[in-house]
Amino acid sequence: MTIDPLAEIVTLLQPSASFSKLVEYAGRWRINRDVEGKPVYFAVLDGECRVVTAGRPPIIVRAGDFVLSPSTHDQAIESIEAPPHGVAMLPTELGEGRFRIGPAGEPVNLRMQVGLCSFASPDAALLVSLLPSMVVARGEPRLAQLLHLVGDETRQSRPGRELVLERLLEVLLIEAFRCGIDIASVPSVARGLSDERLVAALRAMHARPAHGWTVADLAGEAAMSRSAFFARFGRVVGLPPMEYLLTWRMALAKRLLRSRELAIEHVAAQVGYGSASTFSTAFARHVGMPPMRYARIASG
Repeated sequence: MTIDPLAEIVTLLQPSASFSKLVEYAGRWRINRDVEGKPVYFAVLDGECRVVTAGRPPIIVRAGDFVLSPSTHDQAIESIEAPPHGVAMLPTELGEGRFRIGPAGEPVNLRMQVGLCSFASPDAALLVSLLPSMVVARGEPRLAQLLHLVGDETRQSRPGRELVLERLLEVLLIEAFRCGIDIASVPSVARGLSDERLVAALRAMHARPAHGWTVADLAGEAAMSRSAFFARFGRVVGLPPMEYLLTWRMALAKRLLRSRELAIEHVAAQVGYGSASTFSTAFARHVGMPPMRYARIASG
């Protein structure tokens, strides 16, 4: 059975929808996003606009583009003709799930389906750090269709709504990471999965987290020398291979501990430790508290 690390990370994040809405933009405008670091995504249906994010060059997105920012801080979107300052404005609600931004009487020059979600996982910050900070997918109509389904489900009160939304968002996020371009070109697990050598090592770690991996073993999975693998993994993924493995093992351990279904020694075995004591020491060093205390606090 082939393990997909990206799917595992997205599933572990436990995404849930906050809203999805259709927004029309007119004239000259700017929206400053204030969403407390929550994931933002949007599909450009008609027109074009500029996305401005602190620390990177602005980008132009056009009809057919899909943008995902897993953790958004200090981001603005603006009309192509927006002046440097002075046009920031708030949306006006037109009806159920529809909003307008821009001066009254100006023609509409952009239409987007915009969504906001949150991650329920207590390890969201750690897991998001493994993902690209922003991706843009171009010419992928499936993403706009998925976002439309999310929007439709968000506005309904049908049975199973929350479960359907969670699954739709998982598919939407995975599809975006799978076909999108990492605009920032920063190291991430998504970049590692697109690397023809490193993908084998990443899949091996996720498929067998209990295995006693060494850097030499993982280099063998990647068909590389130990030194070349170590350097390439750090450059592309952003963490040394054993630190990435530790991060993933601890995320799995936290999930197992929250369930309260397994004894500590069984949790230890499932994440690659030969005894409860060595696992407890490693867990306390990584998390800041012993596993039993974490389990009590996490389960309420």
